[in-house]
Amino acid sequence: MTDTTPHRVLILGAAGRDFHVFNLVYRDDPRHEVVAFTMTQIPGVGDRIYPPELAGDRYPDGIPIVPESEMDDLIRAHDIDEVVFAYSDVSHGHVMHLASRALAAGADFVLPGPEHTELSSTHPVIAVTAVRTGSGKSPISRWLSRHLRQKGLDVVVLRHPMPYGDLRFERIQRFATMDDLAEAGCTAEEREEYEPHIRFGNVVFAGVDYEAILAEADREADLIVWDGGNNDYPFLRPQLQITVVDALRPDQLTTHHPGEMVLRGADIVVINKVDSARAEVVEAIAEDVAALNPTATIVRAASPPRLADPSAVTGRRVLVVEDGPTITHGGMSHGAGYVAAVAADAEVVDPRLSASGVFAEIYRTYPHIGGVLPAIGYNDDHLQALTETIEASDAELVVSGTPIDLGALITTSKPIVRVTYEFTEAGVPTLEHLIDEFVGGVFTA
Repeated sequence: MTDTTPHRVLILGAAGRDFHVFNLVYRDDPRHEVVAFTMTQIPGVGDRIYPPELAGDRYPDGIPIVPESEMDDLIRAHDIDEVVFAYSDVSHGHVMHLASRALAAGADFVLPGPEHTELSSTHPVIAVTAVRTGSGKSPISRWLSRHLRQKGLDVVVLRHPMPYGDLRFERIQRFATMDDLAEAGCTAEEREEYEPHIRFGNVVFAGVDYEAILAEADREADLIVWDGGNNDYPFLRPQLQITVVDALRPDQLTTHHPGEMVLRGADIVVINKVDSARAEVVEAIAEDVAALNPTATIVRAASPPRLADPSAVTGRRVLVVEDGPTITHGGMSHGAGYVAAVAADAEVVDPRLSASGVFAEIYRTYPHIGGVLPAIGYNDDHLQALTETIEASDAELVVSGTPIDLGALITTSKPIVRVTYEFTEAGVPTLEHLIDEFVGGVFTA
């Protein structure tokens, strides 16, 4: 390679940060040529193209997206100089195993940081992040946006990307109504994140090109709430960063990337689900957080799961459907739906006995999953398999712990009882007080 030959780059991703890193760091840089993206974590959305309409003039044919399992062969076949890691909620060991494979194949291994990947808004930004998927970011984001609107502020939510459809039509997405979700053909996973915000009256922006997305959001907002995905760090530079810790996973403060990073960089750390954890565990977490980030303010919170109709499930055979990412790569054996069903004295039916289609593979890939069904619905085949798994079980009804209206996506003969879980203060200092202090400071300065 000569001094004028571009470095050949392979970006490892999961349909989110990978595209963002490309757009900001590599798209217009003649010193680099991105040969391909790899894909993991998201079933059924690999083997496609990052389209030329988004890739830019330097990539008239677009950029291929291939399975991560092909990484080693790609490095050697295309003389890759740099392998760029750009996804989240994986163990530190996972990241370094990929690094070892890249180095052994002759490539550098790169982790782009906030300096090069965080955009600056013209308005204040509050970011909600987490140490692990399923810690309770979104309920806090929803509470936060409503609280700020009640203070008279125009608030919009920027959501971590979930571009699982035709990327050409997902450059900028704006969702204000349920009809917007239907028109965009949103998957079950996207709906899990967008529907609750819309029900709270929020306008949600998402998509692929966050420079363009931010420009649109800035026109509507006094303040932006970044609702993070997985345990990723923000795409926007926040003036206030809130990081959520799960009291039910006390040993995972420093085990996953980039969860440890967002914990160390937080202004406020919320220890969530303290209502479901032993008091001594919560106090031990608080001590660990203080040691890792001595300047952060620690808040305690609860997310009690509530059944819409507890009497409907008591003593009945139920199949529990849970939030997909929380139960798969989030590493939880069960979620709020299971907790609510057991509390109501329901008999939980094991969906693994009736697993159809993609779900049989999911249970093999994630053997930690207990007797619950993750709401995987990236395409029509997944939704069909979800329906078949439910119908083939001997459950009398479904307890849905996913934030989406499951009945609007699938048709089943079994009644669906929904579980909700919203942010609740559980001690002092309160998050409300800290947010009010912040708002008073930035809007009176």
